[in-house]
Amino acid sequence: MARSETVPAEGRVLGYLPPDVPPPAALISLGFQHVLTMFPATALVAIITGFDVAVTVFASGLATILAAVGSRNRIPLYYGGSFAYLAAVVGIVTAEFGSTELAQVGVVATGILNIVIGYIIKAAGKERLDLVLPASVTGSIAIVIGLALAREALDMAIDNWGIAVTTLLLTVLFSIYLRGLGLLGMLPILLGAVCGYLIAAITGNVELSAVGDAAWLAVPDFQLPAFTDENAWRAIVAIAPIVIATIPESTAHLYQVSLYVDELATEMRRPPLGIKRLVGLNLVLDGVSDITNGMLGASSGTNYGENNSLMAITRNFSVPVLISAGVIAMALGFVSKLSAVVTSIPVAVTGGLAIYLFGVIGVQGIALMMSERVNLFDPRQLAITSVVLVIGIGGDTFEGGNLPFFDWELPAIASAAVAGIALNLLFLLLDGFLGEQPPAAPEPVATAPTGEGDAAG
Repeated sequence: MARSETVPAEGRVLGYLPPDVPPPAALISLGFQHVLTMFPATALVAIITGFDVAVTVFASGLATILAAVGSRNRIPLYYGGSFAYLAAVVGIVTAEFGSTELAQVGVVATGILNIVIGYIIKAAGKERLDLVLPASVTGSIAIVIGLALAREALDMAIDNWGIAVTTLLLTVLFSIYLRGLGLLGMLPILLGAVCGYLIAAITGNVELSAVGDAAWLAVPDFQLPAFTDENAWRAIVAIAPIVIATIPESTAHLYQVSLYVDELATEMRRPPLGIKRLVGLNLVLDGVSDITNGMLGASSGTNYGENNSLMAITRNFSVPVLISAGVIAMALGFVSKLSAVVTSIPVAVTGGLAIYLFGVIGVQGIALMMSERVNLFDPRQLAITSVVLVIGIGGDTFEGGNLPFFDWELPAIASAAVAGIALNLLFLLLDGFLGEQPPAAPEPVATAPTGEGDAAG
């Protein structure tokens, strides 16, 4: 790994590309910022599903490191707990026959399914995938994910609007007016969180009793899946199919990051990396993440849109920084005192940060569609985008984010993804049958070829 040439003549740091290695102090502080960004949501997933928080945080760090190594420092993504699987996992955990160990079987099965699909896509190539999963679908899904999380951000913010709004405003100002000022300009989320925490502490809104009661060191409660349980098949059937929602989500995340990485590379006068061509490898690494979580005792994982937003804001896409974050997360699993300090961050502070981060997820979906030149004057693309947005955002307003459909309750985001894919396939079939050709969109900005063959190597 080579250190980035990121300091031009005027001395302004532009950012870090995936293979770049920042100086040690930056490596640690930027890594901690990633952990701070993923921690609230990942801990919440563990709490809701009944899994051990320390194990879940440890697994997120290990999964991130394995993905970074597996991509050979090319794909900058952080892996945290997935909300997409909440209903299915909770259903198995709380069933009369259920347990967390049984749910882990379904999580492992999800990982295996992701790996199989990933290798199929590696063999088929990105071009064929784009026929089935065009930017109108992936971009719309990214918008849905960001806006569907909007309620979560506001639910946290209403705990104390004063602290939330102050945290939000300071974070936004830091991200804009500190940009280009070296390492400081790359830590707006961390600075916003620290300022929000201090304001909350001064106003008596920080509870530190749990920090005092926590032990310094403790081994997380690791546990193996119940593979031999007679109900293991139920966990597999209930949990594994949710992959149909996470594949478009993960693909959208990869395309978003690729877009911003190549833009930064162009500004730095370095060759574009074109990591969006590693979509098959990305899904394989998603599968590795799920298997890691399932084998250790955690719920399903996914690459985090929040951390993607952080990278877009700070222009820090360094994979070594993500490895640093993974190491810190794994340490948090054992250092109960440090974990308690992070957990003591007031909900309103997290809400202020989330308003910004979740919003950026949605905006990245718009940027992806713009970059791929999705023609919204074409009635086909307009129909796909409209259907995905309404089903995904509207469906998420129902209880549990499940869309009532006849006698079933379907996960809204998964349903939106399926609807968009199905509608796109219908248009492809009808165009082929009728002999019509859809209007050609302008070619997107060319990127350096980075084939799936390279990824396998």
